[in-house]
Amino acid sequence: MLPLIAPPPALPISRALAIDAEVVMHVLAEFIKNEVRKVGFERVVMGLSGGIDSAVSCYLAVRALGAQNVQVIRMPYKSSSAASLADAQLIIEELNLAHETVEITGMVDAFTAVSPQVSAHRLGNVMARMRMITVYDRSMRDKALVLGTSNKTELLLGYGTIFGDLASAVNPIGDLYKTQVRQLARALGVPQPIIDKAPSADLLPDQTDESDFGFTYEQADGLLYLLVDERYSPEEAVAAGQDPTLVERIARMVRLSHYKRTLPVIPKLSGRSISHDFRYLRDSGVSLVMSLFY
Repeated sequence: MLPLIAPPPALPISRALAIDAEVVMHVLAEFIKNEVRKVGFERVVMGLSGGIDSAVSCYLAVRALGAQNVQVIRMPYKSSSAASLADAQLIIEELNLAHETVEITGMVDAFTAVSPQVSAHRLGNVMARMRMITVYDRSMRDKALVLGTSNKTELLLGYGTIFGDLASAVNPIGDLYKTQVRQLARALGVPQPIIDKAPSADLLPDQTDESDFGFTYEQADGLLYLLVDERYSPEEAVAAGQDPTLVERIARMVRLSHYKRTLPVIPKLSGRSISHDFRYLRDSGVSLVMSLFY
């Protein structure tokens, strides 16, 4: 049998991941506008962490809806980075945004009082979910749709808390790898300190994404591009020069986190199951009632 040799990608990875930022800005602004308005909203609400992902989502929302229709919330815990709060303030002032700061320490500590042996990882999940409870409460209060901030790299690796930071109604940056988010951030005019700082979920002291991973976003994006966009098998990715250990680890992360990227799995018992074949043309003006007859 001949050895398996992967074909080279159509473009070098660095070039393949390059985006036309002006086009992407236009497409994503229109996406936000359409998706928000078609479900009866005019405004969005989102958590603003001071990181690059929430910054980019925020700048896009302002382009789409105007600053008057974007509500942001800072939600620090007692161990949160003061620098993150300051970076979020930069964005608030730059865009003249309506904003609110909700301290989640009391909420989280109330949970740990009845779960005193909670691990650091579990505590991080609790914090993420308390933040999303707050955002969704404000969504109802202010009649604003929840805007997401998770990029494609995080989504594929499962790096996020299900029903926490992964929860949203509309996620404009979900098809942009982290390195592409950085390109878009520069074009949008996101403050340079936010672009330059090490990405962090800010759930634990001194936490960074890349220290959690054990690899860089550049490494992850290059490999994910081959596995997902170019449809390489893990063996082909190794043959193309990727590190075998990294390929095995990232492929496993993508596989095991699939449940975070889908609605809850429902078994098919009836003739028309919600997750399998209950579909209708929501964008065409066809009513739900009429769709029941087709």
